Amino acid sequence: MGAAGGADVVAAGGVSGDAGRVVSRPVLFERLATSARVTVVSAPAGSGKTVLLRSWIGEPGVVGNAGWVAVGRDERDPQRFWLSVLEALRRTRPGSGLVRAVSAAPDLDGWALVERLLTDLSALDHRLWLVIDDVHELGSTEVLRQLELLVMRAPPRLRLVLASRHDVRLGLHRLRLTGGLAEVRAADLRFSLAEAAELFSDAGFELSVPTLSLLHERTEGWAAGLRLAALSLVGHPDPGRFAAEFSGSERTVAEYLLAEVLDRQSEQVRRLLLRTSVLGRVNGELADLLTGAGGGEGILQDLEQANAFVASLDSSRTWFRYHQMFADLLRLELRRTGPGELAAVHRVAAEWFATHGFPADSVRHAQAAGDWGPAARLLADHWPALYLDGQAAVVHGLLAGFPPGLLSTDAELAVMAAADELIRGSLDAAGRYLDLAETRSAAVPAGRREQLRLLLAVVTLLLARQRGNLLAVVEEASKLQAMAAVADTAQPGLGADLRGLALISLGSTEFWASASGDAERYLEAGIALARQGGRPYLEFTGLAYQAPHVFYHSFAQGAERARRAVELADRHGWTDDPAVGVACTVIGLVQVWHGQPDEAEPWIQRAELTLSADAQPAAVLAVLMIRGTLELIRDRNAEALAALEGCERLARQLSGQHYMVARIQALVVHSLVRLGRSGPAEQLLAGLDKQDRERTEIRVATAALRIAQGDLQAALAVLAPVRTVPDSNDYWGFWNARADVLEAIARDAFGDPDGATAAIERALDISERSGDVTAFLLYSYAAPDLLDRHGRHRGAHASLLAEIQSLLAGVKPAARAVLQPPLGPLSDSELRVLRYLPTNLTAPEIARELYVSANTVKTHMRNVYAKLAVHRRAEAVGRARALGLLAPSAANRRGSTRIATP
Repeated sequence: MGAAGGADVVAAGGVSGDAGRVVSRPVLFERLATSARVTVVSAPAGSGKTVLLRSWIGEPGVVGNAGWVAVGRDERDPQRFWLSVLEALRRTRPGSGLVRAVSAAPDLDGWALVERLLTDLSALDHRLWLVIDDVHELGSTEVLRQLELLVMRAPPRLRLVLASRHDVRLGLHRLRLTGGLAEVRAADLRFSLAEAAELFSDAGFELSVPTLSLLHERTEGWAAGLRLAALSLVGHPDPGRFAAEFSGSERTVAEYLLAEVLDRQSEQVRRLLLRTSVLGRVNGELADLLTGAGGGEGILQDLEQANAFVASLDSSRTWFRYHQMFADLLRLELRRTGPGELAAVHRVAAEWFATHGFPADSVRHAQAAGDWGPAARLLADHWPALYLDGQAAVVHGLLAGFPPGLLSTDAELAVMAAADELIRGSLDAAGRYLDLAETRSAAVPAGRREQLRLLLAVVTLLLARQRGNLLAVVEEASKLQAMAAVADTAQPGLGADLRGLALISLGSTEFWASASGDAERYLEAGIALARQGGRPYLEFTGLAYQAPHVFYHSFAQGAERARRAVELADRHGWTDDPAVGVACTVIGLVQVWHGQPDEAEPWIQRAELTLSADAQPAAVLAVLMIRGTLELIRDRNAEALAALEGCERLARQLSGQHYMVARIQALVVHSLVRLGRSGPAEQLLAGLDKQDRERTEIRVATAALRIAQGDLQAALAVLAPVRTVPDSNDYWGFWNARADVLEAIARDAFGDPDGATAAIERALDISERSGDVTAFLLYSYAAPDLLDRHGRHRGAHASLLAEIQSLLAGVKPAARAVLQPPLGPLSDSELRVLRYLPTNLTAPEIARELYVSANTVKTHMRNVYAKLAVHRRAEAVGRARALGLLAPSAANRRGSTRIATP
């Protein structure tokens, strides 16, 4: 028997120069020391099996108690194998006094040797391990049957550890069923990033995190690949460039993989591997098509079973991929042995993927074949669906695969490039590409012009939405909806998706531009179409843009919509999408309005990181407003002012006067007043026109300035009209509450306690309904005393008073209850019945109102109760109000929720 297999010695994954140190892997050591009768270590060449086992048998408790057998190449001699097993066990402490010496003899039978060994070990009373490395090299069926016999009849204290490049037939399934089998697979042997760092450190290289991460990603944690990279790094002047270029075609890696894997395959298998290496994934049908032969699926399954750097991608084992470095080697060999075949292979693959519903793969292979025209047409045909599925990153990669000049000369590519620039926040570049597309449109063949018109309509709508141009959005949404029927003819279902996109764009722009009540209707209809068409990305954007609108009717429901949007984004990998920033803004806003700045901070930060002032100016305006309020509550007035100073620049990017601009200007005045800078505050107010100065928020800011200047009469005068002129954009009356608190401060200073108490009562009424306590936190210099005196006079708001006073004192009140969503969405019929539950109507009376039977109403009521997780009618009404499914009651419209931090 030979020494341990050389392949896995190279794959040590931790040998360091002259030190000979091995990366410690305690988790795997624990797996090997398990109480299972048999442990199988099965992984491809170079995975570090041998070094792992060599290291482990030197561990305390194992050293001296493990016999090591390394199977030689294509071992077919039973006698030689079993004599090496006996000799290995005799060298252990437990086996030295039990296993008898045997000499080689012509008539020595392997079966007899196994029986003799079982007899000798029958008295074993101490744990003994038999480690057999390279079991896959056992080329004799007879030896395998004898080993199986040993496995089946081994004494209780004997443990077998079998290392192999692939599973061998030893009847181990029986042990698996009884829990007697432990397994260490390729995935377990892959080096973690930390272990890779230790390997390179031991080899004398302290790599940067990006360089280390790139090498770890390229090798997929393969021990031999990492070790060979460490060897190749010696003397290299630029580790970063080395990592970027390191692949399976690197000489040392290629030689290793050729010798240990590719050269061991038959000609049929080699041909399949080489011709399918250009694919990111392959199945049997595609393999057969590319090789012109049959049996591809079986070959791929056998390669996976043999741990030959082939991994299945699905549970049914029909799709497979190659290890990155193995694929690199295969492509190198294909270029070397059949350079003229490459373009033809890519064309065949492009056609197969196109006809089987994999457009992105088809485009990639058409590009690889140099077929730029077909690739562009294919991408243009599928771009709407790719966009609606949230595949912007995929499209970006595909566009990068075209020659740069082609994006400017091909009209359809120019439109898609515009969308790509738009998604990346460059509105000006998007506009330029759209102009190029319009210019080049005359050159588009007649058969392609309808698709170009569709692309232009979608991207023009998206650009108008980003700019907040409501008139343009209305016009483009109307165009897109008119095209929807034609789109359905080419791609069934696309028409409804496009209508959903148009409605969501219309609703989101309507809200940001004017906070119109029509926005909710558009968004709700768009979300319904997204769900109907199975477009989670469209649903996610709809929920995100619906959340700020719903917020103004119910804090709880607004936060719930936002949370659902964030969950969808996190689940599908859309975490950098601007709509995530919108959703996080709403969640942060709810926390700020509840007086919970620490809970709001991570959500606001995520919104700030996700949104771009150039690409989403309206959304960033909202974030600035919330950030300013947050910092004012914290009494960090300079930070508040800094956060708000970009307001004017952003406002200029918006079409028309945005309703939030006045609110941010009001907060700027508050910041200046707190900083003692009355002069700049006065100048800001003086620069506003008459209409702006009459807005509620500007009157509130002016009153704050007048109180700071000691002009209480002027403060009361400027606040007087606030109660008589409602703000259509302030549903809950947030700024009215602030006006009431300032009035209370002024009247209290005038010596008018009754007037102050009445004003405080009005502010508390608004806060009780809405849940907003910022009216008191913003004026913390006077609010505590006012509330303290008010609390002694009135007890109508005892609970709210206690909460606000705790916040003002810096004591965090008890956490709000976590709001759980319904167990399932309510149908339209169930929602209609739900709306009658707050009334005194009986089920038969509700049935008459809805023109249905009483039994139907009762069925819907039971479904509503089940979905809301309640048992009684009153509970259903209360739960529905908390979720925003019903309007808040007149007695208490105050919604509350607490959202986990991101």
